[in-house]
Amino acid sequence: MDLIISHRNCSLSRSEKVLFAIGHFALAYLLGRASGRLLNVKFNIPLILVLSIIPDSDILFEPLIMEIHRGPTHSIIMAILLFVPFFIFYGKKAVPYFIALASHSLIGDFIIGGQIQLFWPLSTNKFGFTYIDIYNPLNIALEFTLFTITLAAMLKTRDLYQFFQNSKLNFVLAIPLFTVLLPTLTSYPLGVPFILVIPHLFYLILFSISVLIVTLPILKQAKHKQTTQSI
Repeated sequence: MDLIISHRNCSLSRSEKVLFAIGHFALAYLLGRASGRLLNVKFNIPLILVLSIIPDSDILFEPLIMEIHRGPTHSIIMAILLFVPFFIFYGKKAVPYFIALASHSLIGDFIIGGQIQLFWPLSTNKFGFTYIDIYNPLNIALEFTLFTITLAAMLKTRDLYQFFQNSKLNFVLAIPLFTVLLPTLTSYPLGVPFILVIPHLFYLILFSISVLIVTLPILKQAKHKQTTQSI
């Protein structure tokens, strides 16, 4: 099976070249937890989930630069270079975070849609399977199954409670909240199949609550400080 895809043979539209966020969240969490357990290291789950969708930040530049999606930000070489300092300073503690980032390209997008420039800038050849797009029933069923497994695992391990702690690190969830979940549910840049609406709403509500838990005390403190100064 030839996994190298030339640019002129690309036939998928932009919307077909994106795995839904819930799929990336699931892969990052499950692999991150497995690696954390194997290496006996703790990790921040909200940060893991954010890293899982960072490669898709290239979509923001597509109106300016055409055909950029699944390019440099999806390169495994760039991911390794980005994490070199973290491996040096944090050692094995950085592994779950690296796996979360790398899983986006090496697993999620490689299987769904393909056309990834894995070795940019050394090569612009594109890799991956192009047979399954995001609206394929197989992908929809797979993402829903992964979501169910992830939710069950979070409940069993009590990892879900991390989202309800007043930790400033949880504020990073504002990134997927405003750049992925809200836009996706308003059908930009792609529409959500009916069966995946519930998982998207779950994360939308969960992330919103988590961000509010961090934000409200800060706003309350700022308001109190302003009131005190005005007296």
